Amino acid sequence: MSKAKAYAAKFDRVFDHIDKRLDEALTLEQLSDVAHFSKYHFHRQFSEYVGISAIRYVQLMRLKRASYRLVFNRLDKITDIALDAGFENPESFSRAFKNTFGQSPTGFRRNPAWKPWNERYQFLNRERKQNMEVRIVDYEQTKVAALEHRGAPELVNDSASVFIEWRKASGLSPVQSSKTFGIVYDNPETTAPEKFRFDICGSVTEDVPPNRQGVIGKEIPAGRCAVVRHLGSHARIGDSVRSLYRDWLPESGEELRDFPLYFHYLNLITETPEHDLVTDIYLPLK
Repeated sequence: MSKAKAYAAKFDRVFDHIDKRLDEALTLEQLSDVAHFSKYHFHRQFSEYVGISAIRYVQLMRLKRASYRLVFNRLDKITDIALDAGFENPESFSRAFKNTFGQSPTGFRRNPAWKPWNERYQFLNRERKQNMEVRIVDYEQTKVAALEHRGAPELVNDSASVFIEWRKASGLSPVQSSKTFGIVYDNPETTAPEKFRFDICGSVTEDVPPNRQGVIGKEIPAGRCAVVRHLGSHARIGDSVRSLYRDWLPESGEELRDFPLYFHYLNLITETPEHDLVTDIYLPLK
């Protein structure tokens, strides 16, 4: 392992430690021990590597988790969310939230501005490399209910909220027993935001009747697929997709089928800590 990779691996250990212990008190001395860095230099090393201080990074991760709870767990009280995020009271939580995102927790719950929210989570050197263990499978045809998101990738969470609303109202795709998918028609890194296309889907066993949310019936066709498992944040799933196209595909000798890449979400951000998320990425093959 090169010195640069060894250095990055130390920070990966710190990121993992933070992700798994957001409910605990996290100190600079503790984090420097995890990285095996001198406590006298760790603060400066972290700031230079990530672009913000370690304490601010921890706060942003707690606010990120709180943001998801505000939008997707609307029965959770803001007081409970504030305390779970490490704040002494709702007032200090509201101040920190508004200073960070430009919206109060109540305003964000009512009408979340995902684009500026997403910009707060663009860090230096935050990508993590994952082992590419690719399987070839024969996927069975799957009937799905789909909500077609059309527009900026940062706004997919708005569409997800609409799909969740339909799911609860219709009962046709219960989250406990049906599968959840995302069908990716465009590369968000090279597609103009207004032209980005992404379908949010849930497996169903019957036709989807007309509904006010605009959910329609589609299908994922049967066929061979390359599958790689992505662990952790959905925000970094692009790292695994790039490796699949850039590293695995040229060496495999496989040819691609005329159907988009799609994700199978084995668990969901609405009920799972971000570091425990598991997503299978399917690349359709001939």
